[in-house]
Amino acid sequence: MNNYLHRRDFLKMMTAVGAIGLPAFVRAAYDPTAKFEITVGEVDFRRNKAGRMLMARGYRPTGSGPFPTVLDLHGGAWNAKNRTAEEPMDRALAASGVLVVAIDLTLAPEAPYPACVQDANYGVRWLKSKAASWGGDPSRIGVYGSSSGGHVAELLAMRPNDPRYNAIPLPEAPKLDATVAYVAMRSPISNPFARFRNAEKLNRDAMVKNHTTFFVPWETIHESNPQEILERHEKVTLVPFLIMQGALDDNVLPAVQETFAKTYKAAGGDIQFHVFEDSEHEWVAKPGPQTDKAREMVKAFIARNVTKS
Repeated sequence: MNNYLHRRDFLKMMTAVGAIGLPAFVRAAYDPTAKFEITVGEVDFRRNKAGRMLMARGYRPTGSGPFPTVLDLHGGAWNAKNRTAEEPMDRALAASGVLVVAIDLTLAPEAPYPACVQDANYGVRWLKSKAASWGGDPSRIGVYGSSSGGHVAELLAMRPNDPRYNAIPLPEAPKLDATVAYVAMRSPISNPFARFRNAEKLNRDAMVKNHTTFFVPWETIHESNPQEILERHEKVTLVPFLIMQGALDDNVLPAVQETFAKTYKAAGGDIQFHVFEDSEHEWVAKPGPQTDKAREMVKAFIARNVTKS
């Protein structure tokens, strides 16, 4: 049975876990076929400049750990959704023995780029400071990002020390950085300008507006474009990427995604690119064999990367 705890109870449980003194420096074995009961609860993450309290939802396997730890960055075209957007995937990962923490991100109407990337950068450092006390392993933080959350994840991973993204201080742990060990993604917006052009072509006014609201000034759609960053041969950090792409996706086109994967690989990056037949942009939100396949693929990717030295 999956339990849900209110904030006060969740904090009490996490405090108790921290009191045990878990050896977070010891990397526990991760078996992606394992089955755990999980506890779900929420804590305050940070208050953004718009005055909204961003929340974090933790999915913790029962047991001593330390568990592999993943930060979940939600999609929503930079303008919508919250920490609950990928709950089915988050629960599935946690039930295999992964500490998953999903955070709210600042939405474009509250503040444009790079505000949500700053949230994510802070989120990595914040999670590194908290993971051990929550039964997680802070030494190899991974990221799961969906759609626009995948765009944020790519920028976060490629530019972990960018001063624009490091703008939010973490006074309790000022020496922590935002480097991550690996990134798994579903339908990431790896080329936002190509996506914008596709939205124009399909006369999707709402999608066009999502771009113009987020990329302010407009030139930032190129500055923050992962595809163009690689094409400009910027100095970036290349961590292992997993990209899962729906073959029927007319939101993020498979051909555009394939180009990014080839460019990342040509730059020296380790990348796995998989196309899911008969799948649209958000196929993992619905039960089915392709969703099951995606969950198992992410688990296997985590297993591969947490065993690295």
